Amino acid sequence: MSTHVEPLIETPEQAPDLQKLSLAGLVAAINAQDGRPRLEQIYEWLEGAEISREELEPYLGFKDGNYWRHRVCRNDFAEMLVLCWRPGQRTPIHDHSGSHGVVRVQQGVMWETTFHFDDTKGLCYKNGQQRCQGEVTGSDVPDIHQLGNPEVSGQDLITIHIYAPPLGVLKTYKVGSPEIDLYTPDDSQS
Repeated sequence: MSTHVEPLIETPEQAPDLQKLSLAGLVAAINAQDGRPRLEQIYEWLEGAEISREELEPYLGFKDGNYWRHRVCRNDFAEMLVLCWRPGQRTPIHDHSGSHGVVRVQQGVMWETTFHFDDTKGLCYKNGQQRCQGEVTGSDVPDIHQLGNPEVSGQDLITIHIYAPPLGVLKTYKVGSPEIDLYTPDDSQS
């Protein structure tokens, strides 16, 4: 992720609504799209979001072994997920196979590690950052990264993700290896 984007306002008609978006407001914004929202637009939505714990309640749930993905909404152009993480849980190292995305840390601490792929060396470490409650980070194509809740945080992590277009099969990587595998995220509730 770690692609910081400055909001682009191209014309006065495209100026962002200064009203804070609730979870329902984010769903309405996604459902109103007639095309893939720009990365800058998704940043604006999540940076200006004001989401209550009550709104998130139907999408909260944690499980042992792996973080849990809860789909809030999805259409042809974008999707929104709430991810719930116990300490020590993390994603595989992956890209988004043509989708861009933005993550808001709703509760807890998230570690974000970025990588670059070298045709000779394979996957190489690029950067690591910590994101705290209320912070937003984004990923453009072809960013490669890993997100997680550090074991040392001692607390649960809740993140809100918007991807455009919706995620499909992702490429996964291993540090120091030229091998690339495929991974399909699991949104099932079991």
